[in-house]
Amino acid sequence: MEINLISDTITKPTYEMLQYMFNAQVGDDVYKQDPTVIELETRVAEFFGMEAGLFFPSGTMANQTAIKLHTQPGEQLIADKYAHVYHYEGGGVSFNSGVSCCLIDGDRGMINAAQVAAAINDPEFYHSPLTSLVCVENTTNKGGGACYELEDLREIKKVCDANNLKFHLDGARIWNALVAKRQNPKEFGAIFDTISVCLSKGLGAPIGSVLLGSKADIHRALRIRKIFGGGMRQVGYLAAAGLYALAHNIERLAEDHRRAKEIAAVLSTKPWVAAIEPVETNILIFSLAEGYNDQLLIEKLKQKNISISSMGHNKLRIVTHLDYREVMHTYVIETLQKF
Repeated sequence: MEINLISDTITKPTYEMLQYMFNAQVGDDVYKQDPTVIELETRVAEFFGMEAGLFFPSGTMANQTAIKLHTQPGEQLIADKYAHVYHYEGGGVSFNSGVSCCLIDGDRGMINAAQVAAAINDPEFYHSPLTSLVCVENTTNKGGGACYELEDLREIKKVCDANNLKFHLDGARIWNALVAKRQNPKEFGAIFDTISVCLSKGLGAPIGSVLLGSKADIHRALRIRKIFGGGMRQVGYLAAAGLYALAHNIERLAEDHRRAKEIAAVLSTKPWVAAIEPVETNILIFSLAEGYNDQLLIEKLKQKNISISSMGHNKLRIVTHLDYREVMHTYVIETLQKF
């Protein structure tokens, strides 16, 4: 029994999801003639109370399109120092849009309104890049699956409005935040100019993200997606997986959250664990005590058929997900208890 806790991106479609994909009605989405893609885009947009959506092959492309949409070369965006758009999108911020990042030292990947206000460059001081966009991530990846409070996001939105800035949400794991905090997705739609949501992490689809925004912004995003090479043909087979995931896999995220917290509870009793980030969702980040080696722990767990990942500096990550079943969870708990 191989147990992979490296990421929630490793899930495979269930038999039921595959059947749903197999039966999808498809067309050429480059011509906007794929009915299943249109249904997915419409349904996700309605879910968040936004005007329109656009299907993408990846969350990175959706985020990069949003950045291109809201900025001009030479400008600057504000984000947390752990932001996915900065760390894990191949330098696309500079390559695709020609903008720089002003990074904020937030709390577990989350920034606040006062920090944003302090980071904005004077628009009349032409020696500095013009600040034009704020990007936040919810839940935070490197922050250990932390979730924003809606009121904190509203306060940042006020700063954005007062300074003529656009506001983008990298909502790759927004579904986890919605379940953990029992939040209304339409409240997020009311705050942000654009939102990217991922279907291939906690929801278990094999591929796909959706970018949400106004009809005008999504119309412009269609051209940017084309430039980035993201136009796809009979992609309704993949969009169908997203529709199935929306209908069946949101509420079950609570199981992933429970299991992550139960693993954290066991790790908290171990003398070789120095610290554990607060666990709110399905990501668990912990640090080893001085004198212990992260690669050695990874190897010892591999010998027990359990895979986890290193984040460097003796810090490790465990991510629970759809394919991590209760029988596996019991085995992991028992194994860690014996270590």
